[in-house]
Amino acid sequence: LEIGAAGSAGNLSGKTNDTDPFGRNEEVAKIEITVLSLAFVAAVVGNLSVLLAMYKSRRKLSRMHLFMKHLSLADLVVAFFQVLPQLCWEVTFRFYGPDFLCRIVKHLQVLGMFASTYMMVMMTLDRYIAICHPLQTLQQPTRRAYIMISSTWACSLVLSTPQYCIFSLSEVRPGSAVYDCWGHFVEPWGLRAYITWITAGIFLVPVAVLVFCYGFICRAIWRNLKCKTRRKSADAVVEATKSGILGRSSVSSVSTISRAKLRTVKMT
Repeated sequence: LEIGAAGSAGNLSGKTNDTDPFGRNEEVAKIEITVLSLAFVAAVVGNLSVLLAMYKSRRKLSRMHLFMKHLSLADLVVAFFQVLPQLCWEVTFRFYGPDFLCRIVKHLQVLGMFASTYMMVMMTLDRYIAICHPLQTLQQPTRRAYIMISSTWACSLVLSTPQYCIFSLSEVRPGSAVYDCWGHFVEPWGLRAYITWITAGIFLVPVAVLVFCYGFICRAIWRNLKCKTRRKSADAVVEATKSGILGRSSVSSVSTISRAKLRTVKMT
């Protein structure tokens, strides 16, 4: 089985390319080119603005800002190595390049998507730890953040490596002399397994983690707000006398959760 690299490939009705025996719908192609162009410009301008703002601040980056920096870098990888190649593909209709370039492009396209998605997941996990387990934020939080970021890039690199084996420059149809960067699957179920893997790895699993983390974050914030409301109605002096050191520790924990809550609101 084979899977085409260009989304608009195929014998579709409408105005087709006269020089290619396997034409495409040019009207649909124009819409795709417009959408991809707007997405590319928005991604580049938006993420470069974030990186420029961080650079101009001249301050030591907090954990949240560190994750945002790498998330912007991952989004730029998506823009330049996923959206831009696909845009060029839509303009030329066919892939005009050697086999090794075909494999590299397909690898970088998936690498950017994995990195962007899982960087957001790691940033959410960091917020979950800061809010639901505030005492752990005192245990080398910056070092943990760098480990999470490095592991994200490493995992993205590994998970996207199979692209080198799946995609190659080959004839659209045997004997057609028309070449494109297509994916090949030995078994009939290969295409279905590939689509399932990409869908689960880039969409389903990350969404499940995000829902889990934000669910517990909302639960912790709600409990914290209820706790603060009860404290306001009590006598602060008597409560401090009864609680002693434990009370001061509890207040410190509440303060930590409040700061983490503020960062989470800014992040979202």
